[in-house]
Amino acid sequence: SAMSAGILTVKDAPRIIWKEFMSGLLAGAILGAVCGPVAHYLMGISVHVSTVVFFTLPLVSGIAATLGSAIPFACVAAGLDPSVIAGPAMTSFVDISGLMAYFLIANQVFAWFGIEL
Repeated sequence: SAMSAGILTVKDAPRIIWKEFMSGLLAGAILGAVCGPVAHYLMGISVHVSTVVFFTLPLVSGIAATLGSAIPFACVAAGLDPSVIAGPAMTSFVDISGLMAYFLIANQVFAWFGIEL
């Protein structure tokens, strides 16, 4: 990786993390813009759930990209080997934050539609 080769250092973290977040957000926005309508119009999923998918995918993609780029820098800053820790840590954090984002967004979207959860 670029970190182990010395091309990137911890001082490059903010720039790299920001770029990764923005690319994740853009990829998620495209994915949400495609998957939300497809889920509703082609798969028959309710408009409520399709709207939740539409809004959740950009956030979860942004979170995943941010964590995927931030955790290795955090490991290096803490003196740990990022190749051992980053993968399992990222998977756990992304899963937990993704579920939390989904449920928080679902609660808000369902409230917009007048549905109490």
